[in-house]
Amino acid sequence: MARLRQGAGCALLAGLALAVAGGAALAADPPRASAWAAARGPAPGAPHVVGAHGLGCIGGAEAMPESGPGFQMVRLSRNRFWGHPALTAYLRDLGARSQAAGLPALWYGDLGQPRGGPLPWGHASHQIGLDADIWFDLRPKPALTTAQREQIAVASLVRPDGMDIDPAQFTPRHVTLLRLAAEHPGVDRIFVNPAIKQAICRQQPEAAWLRKLRPWRGHDEHFHVRLRCPPGQGDCHDQAPVPAGTGCDASLDWWFSAEARQPPKPRPPGPAPRMPAACAGILAAP
Repeated sequence: MARLRQGAGCALLAGLALAVAGGAALAADPPRASAWAAARGPAPGAPHVVGAHGLGCIGGAEAMPESGPGFQMVRLSRNRFWGHPALTAYLRDLGARSQAAGLPALWYGDLGQPRGGPLPWGHASHQIGLDADIWFDLRPKPALTTAQREQIAVASLVRPDGMDIDPAQFTPRHVTLLRLAAEHPGVDRIFVNPAIKQAICRQQPEAAWLRKLRPWRGHDEHFHVRLRCPPGQGDCHDQAPVPAGTGCDASLDWWFSAEARQPPKPRPPGPAPRMPAACAGILAAP
């Protein structure tokens, strides 16, 4: 029987983008995550990304439509369907291209909060409107009501031991979806379970788009798309570039080693990272 998960969102991507590059000014007293979650709508003005994917905010965010050609947003009550217009355009385009490729409607999960910033739970990133979770579920889907979208159960594509994909769940259509998602020029990287990347590496180890698939724990029932900073966003700071090559090498093998399979060590306690100073104005805007 397939393992079904209610989906708690992305595993915490600790250490992936917590430092703001470029020496941006930092706020002296960062507001708590609950303050960012309390903002019900975006800050006014043109889109303005400040900081890094794991430590920043966004003004002028755009709401993703609840439904459209090839997609449905889920868990709307979280109010995490906001992003930079580059992200919402990417998701609309992916839905349309997936539909044209014969795939059923996609379920889109968390993007970001109306003004970005740290989330109280579920993610360490998703802070600047350039991250999105997309479910792997490729069953035909009726148009769901808002209430029905709150509780969805999705099958893991990975065996319980984490060492390989579940052949009863993983199909060529999942490869098609990941390829469509990765080939867009604005995509910086896509986080997937190591077993999923391993399976695709066995099938097409020379595929250039595999470079963007980055192995990370979890991500067995959904994948996490990260866009790079859009043009003209000088206060936005990208993550370090993805290494050269497809990643179908020893760096992938490590994820299946005894060392990698140990539970992650808890991070030592310390002060919360300080937000870029400009974020205070975005949070306080009417």
